[in-house]
Amino acid sequence: MTDMKICILDAETVTRDDVRLDAITELGEAKVFGFTKNEDIAQAIGDADAVICNKCLITEQVFSACENLKYVGLFATGYNNIDLAAATKHGAVVCNVPSYSRDAVAQHTFAFILEYYSKISQYIKMTADGGWINYKLFSNFCIPTAEVSGRTMGIVGYGSIGRKVADIARAFGMKVITYTRSPQKVTDGTECVSLEELLKRSDIVSLHCPLTAENDKMINAETLSLMKPSALLVNTARGGLVDEPALAKALKDGVIAAACVDALTLEPMREDCALQGVDNCFITPHVAWAPRETRERLIERVAENLRAWRDGVPINVVNR
Repeated sequence: MTDMKICILDAETVTRDDVRLDAITELGEAKVFGFTKNEDIAQAIGDADAVICNKCLITEQVFSACENLKYVGLFATGYNNIDLAAATKHGAVVCNVPSYSRDAVAQHTFAFILEYYSKISQYIKMTADGGWINYKLFSNFCIPTAEVSGRTMGIVGYGSIGRKVADIARAFGMKVITYTRSPQKVTDGTECVSLEELLKRSDIVSLHCPLTAENDKMINAETLSLMKPSALLVNTARGGLVDEPALAKALKDGVIAAACVDALTLEPMREDCALQGVDNCFITPHVAWAPRETRERLIERVAENLRAWRDGVPINVVNR
């Protein structure tokens, strides 16, 4: 395709002028929006042939209004914001970027876990506040900590991120079990179990699966009740996997010990988010995927996807 028209709807989700979009914009006539409200998406796309977005909703209405639109490229692995049936109906190809954030998300997962067990930030604050100055002993271990070695790590979803998390867990001396829709693809000896068994046995439950209609709110009052009272829940995947009011209640009632969350059902966080202010819930603002190197890799792979589609050999297509 010559003179391809490209529309980037939400560039600010991947760059704050610290990484460049040239790999994408040089592929055609490009218009770049930092942020686009969902009600303005069709107007922003206009007569573009290809749209690149992260979280903007590309619906049946958008496809109907934008007759030239034949390609949707995601700045993401997840694609639950795209109406795949509508895309197929209108002859559009939808492509995601798998695996680009594997190392970053696994790193963030263990940053959560180590923070919870080692209490690093609490000790840093205590020391900064003078709690070690002239203390009577050489060590002021006033905040309880614990080892992760020997604990059972339950990984829900065993794709590239889940496998990376498992590798790190084993390096720390942890036992790893997994619940996955594709146990036949688990070839590294990791024990595959049911979700119920995983929740009952795990000291740490870490979510690494995509959000689908089938697993929406898979972590709910019933499944939380299966977990150990000492268990830690980690979600660096999608907020919709968790029933947030149920999790808040479980944390307050001591059903589980704590939760570490990098994704919420509604983002950005709303003032009435059930998890806001819960003492044993530790939240980061969906940044597990966001190291600079990770975003640079993402942009390059988005460009590769678009180039492949332009050349008639699309890759990473999710609506075949």
